[in-house]
Amino acid sequence: MKQTLTGGCLCGAVRYELKYEPKEVIYCHCNDCKKATGGPYSIAVEADAGNLQIKSGQPKQYAKKADNGSFIIRKFCPDCGSPVFTIEAAYPDTVWIEAGTLDDPESVTPTRQIWTKRIVSWSHIDKNLSAFPEED
Repeated sequence: MKQTLTGGCLCGAVRYELKYEPKEVIYCHCNDCKKATGGPYSIAVEADAGNLQIKSGQPKQYAKKADNGSFIIRKFCPDCGSPVFTIEAAYPDTVWIEAGTLDDPESVTPTRQIWTKRIVSWSHIDKNLSAFPEED
């Protein structure tokens, strides 16, 4: 069942609406996600890119070759710098929304974690989640 999720960046310049059909919500421990978020991991919500509508603002983007060899396109607010969503060039129909940008982050629940071989020792996450040393 689809639900509508809304969210945006820290300053409010970039706002979005997502018609969301539950898929994966992942913790990613790769080095790129750590650098992009400024934290020990990112938490991202998988969604169909066609269901994402930018309501205001125009995100900037940065593309980089990721650990898995694919190009990752990170979209962020040009004013406050908040990471908002990510697209992997190999899968342009999928978008990963940064869970912290949701107006109601409680509306999603993490389902797994990836790149756990790069987890920082002081990061504590539910041990019952499926975990993959790299991307699965």
